[in-house]
Amino acid sequence: MSITKSDVERYLDDVFSAVNAGRYQISPRQKNQDIYMDYVFSEEDAKNIILSLTALDFSEAVQNEHPAHKEEILYIFGKDVKLLPRYGSSEETVSLYIKFNKLSNHYVIVISFHKQAYPLSYKFK
Repeated sequence: MSITKSDVERYLDDVFSAVNAGRYQISPRQKNQDIYMDYVFSEEDAKNIILSLTALDFSEAVQNEHPAHKEEILYIFGKDVKLLPRYGSSEETVSLYIKFNKLSNHYVIVISFHKQAYPLSYKFK
């Protein structure tokens, strides 16, 4: 699958429109909830991080592996952000793993929003 920088920019424009219109949700998976437990972090912080993504943060696009949604393409981004640990005294840099599913009805599901389990490679960096 050949994806250009302008493809990613258009994709992000659609994501930003959905987020700004409130047409998105972050999946309630435990991994995604951990960031709220481990850091002083809010839904507004998550929204601001999503809206700060650029094509340079893009890692890859993959087929959805869910059997009922094989036609969907998921976009994966990474972002380094400074966060304050809930039980710590100084900020630390956290590398986030962010995966989107942009549905045809202009709704976005943030499937993953958590610490990276492994370092990502970035297509345009």
